[in-house]
Amino acid sequence: MATPPLAHPAVDGGLIRSRRLEPGDRVALVAPSGPIDAERLRAGCAILRSWGLEPVVGAHVLDADPRLGYLAGTDKDRAADFQRAWLDPSIAAVLCARGGYGAQRVADLLDWAALRAAPPKVLIGFSDVTALHELVAQRLGLVSLYGPMGAATSFVEDGPTAEHLRRTLFEPATVLTLTGPEAGPLISGRARGVTAGGCASVLAAECGTPGARRSFAGTLLLLEDVNEHPYQLDRILSQLIRSGALAGVRGVVLGSWYGCGRPERIRDVMAARLAPLGVPVLWELGFGHCPSTLTVPLGVPALLDADAGTLTLDRPALADGTGAAEPAPEALATEPSPVDSFPVD
Repeated sequence: MATPPLAHPAVDGGLIRSRRLEPGDRVALVAPSGPIDAERLRAGCAILRSWGLEPVVGAHVLDADPRLGYLAGTDKDRAADFQRAWLDPSIAAVLCARGGYGAQRVADLLDWAALRAAPPKVLIGFSDVTALHELVAQRLGLVSLYGPMGAATSFVEDGPTAEHLRRTLFEPATVLTLTGPEAGPLISGRARGVTAGGCASVLAAECGTPGARRSFAGTLLLLEDVNEHPYQLDRILSQLIRSGALAGVRGVVLGSWYGCGRPERIRDVMAARLAPLGVPVLWELGFGHCPSTLTVPLGVPALLDADAGTLTLDRPALADGTGAAEPAPEALATEPSPVDSFPVD
């Protein structure tokens, strides 16, 4: 099928924003990766309805692959649900129901030329959804949200997690500064760049695949993961470094490392592998695979202040208006706009 050329927005300007959500909007729930817990899905839909949204569940969301039980249905059906949701002009956002594994198997079955021609909308998810975030950035040139998923435990059981996603979707100007109770400098300094990244192991696995960017130059790179031993994290970072993907990165923002071992050992690995980059590194912003998690926009220009423990967006993740494609700004502002801080309790 036809594949559009990679989108090449101005590095410092960020990507195109879709519009912020409003009560009455329809949100599609899809399962591009692992199988879904039906009870948590119902709970997630109830939260969306409480916000005034209309959840639209994909036809195959509760499927399971007949042979490979770690997949939520066949590759073809998972891809069809995603594409149908994205091409539906009545859908304002596509919310992944969970991660796991399988998004990479879906990526090459999607008609990216058709997706690019559709009205812009926002993709929401984390973990395995990293593969789709990268393609939405590279193929469609759109901002997306690295945040909780519709049937994720953190979304249905943790109030602050759901509230931060709600504010990002409905009131994005109120969540421009992101921080957390454990956020602080691993390597001191301040840096500007466009946010990118996600789950470290997925980014490493994507190296060399169609549509993967060769370098995250000009970005503030977000990294987090789950259930990877320190030596495995070392290997993941080494792959990214040796591939050239981290050449020109302006700063690194680390999230949760749930199930990865003792924090001091993880800090040692991160410091050893990332210090040679010569850029600021922020420890534990509080996003990813953790019980209470922030929603972090990808594709937005921002200021990283490792010493203050903050990531401050230069503009809201979503735009006011009708959602018509907006031109990417040509350059970063010299200083961030005044913002309200939103610490995670």
